Amino acid sequence: MRYNLILDVDSYKASHWLQYPPHTTAMYTYLESRGGKYPATVFFGLQYILKQYLAHPIEPWMVEEAATFFAAHGVPFNTEGWRYIAEDLKGLLPVRIKAVPEGSVVPIHNVLMTIESTDPKTFWLVSWLETLLLRVWYPTTVATQSWHLKQRIYKALVETADEPDAEIAFKLHDFGARGVSSCETSGIGGMAHLVNFSGSDTVQGVLYANHYYHHPMAAYSIPAAEHSTIIAWGREGEVQAYKNMLDQFAKPGALVAVVSDSYDLWNAVDHLWGDLLRQAVIDSGAMIIIRPDSGNPVEIVGKVLQRLDTRFGSTFNGKGYKVLNHVRVIQGDGVNEDSISEILHSIERLGFSATNVAFGMGGALLQKLNRDTQQFAVKCSEVTVTGEAIAVYKDPITDPGKASKRGRLALIKIEGGYQTVAQTAQAAQLDELAVVFENGCILQEQTFDAIRLRTMVVTS
Repeated sequence: MRYNLILDVDSYKASHWLQYPPHTTAMYTYLESRGGKYPATVFFGLQYILKQYLAHPIEPWMVEEAATFFAAHGVPFNTEGWRYIAEDLKGLLPVRIKAVPEGSVVPIHNVLMTIESTDPKTFWLVSWLETLLLRVWYPTTVATQSWHLKQRIYKALVETADEPDAEIAFKLHDFGARGVSSCETSGIGGMAHLVNFSGSDTVQGVLYANHYYHHPMAAYSIPAAEHSTIIAWGREGEVQAYKNMLDQFAKPGALVAVVSDSYDLWNAVDHLWGDLLRQAVIDSGAMIIIRPDSGNPVEIVGKVLQRLDTRFGSTFNGKGYKVLNHVRVIQGDGVNEDSISEILHSIERLGFSATNVAFGMGGALLQKLNRDTQQFAVKCSEVTVTGEAIAVYKDPITDPGKASKRGRLALIKIEGGYQTVAQTAQAAQLDELAVVFENGCILQEQTFDAIRLRTMVVTS
């Protein structure tokens, strides 16, 4: 199938051009997070949508395909309007999109993006594009969750580690590629996580960040074992499997991760790693990262740290917490916001620095969220009818939380954050929303490095 932007829409949108008041010539809509799990969002992913979809002209074949589809589908279709875009406007979409810079950390209930028509003949296009543009909820929500997790991990590093700023970028690794619904989802969600961190095993996410946001290499990984590479040696050959990992990858300064719970985690930690291979680990000059992958993660991580401390020893850092010699731990099973917090609290109580632990997060990072996680919506707030701009809104008596904003909007910086205000001449001078797309053309692009800098806001 060839991608047809016209058909990337909800069915009911096709008849909406007939439902607006006569002589409507303009429409203005906005995007916001109306609430949700987190008090602030990290806006991200619009540039991907613009480059992948909106910047490509509408072609006549798309119009004809859509007309044929909707005729059979049972819904009226604005063939004349779309032909006007494809032919008279040379396929360039007559809309203007303004948005807050990507990576901005914006409190909920604020405008993040606006979409408005630029041609009186195609005002209805603004609403048509809602289906596609609202999908920015997904990378924004992934980036938002990842950012809040980063704040939690960073707080633990500040309390227990000597160099929190040097460590934080690699403390939450993306293990989510196999747990999402599609290759594209792994790309979009994986790159959104990398707004906050620099470690990932989701290759598509790294490729998307590199390609759509101008980065040479947005994330890194290390040699790591999976269960098949361990159990292929048989239970009696478990120690040989671990030795092979050392022989193949454990060079001075290298990082090597080895899953160690295929049979008896405690025997692996105490006897195989801590006795038979102990000197080989030390002599390798590498940092060996033990990965437990079953059991209660809060209990398991603390016990593994204690047993590794017994075998390899540790030193006290400047804040009085233990840092293991030669070995670390990565927890990649059962990792979510709650377990991360509980593990960090647990190991701190045991006297271990957060330096000793990293996390690998899969489905909970990229898949266990939806549009309602942050209650994202696009709503119309102004139409022009018979030459008059009219502020419009919804205010359902059955759900006050769904009341929408009125008129044209601006986003201004205030002490401690942002505030959405009515668009006036004065507000326009302070507006954080910038035009990023107009009449089929992307007007400005942002780099991944610039976006990462904007996310480096630390909350108390």
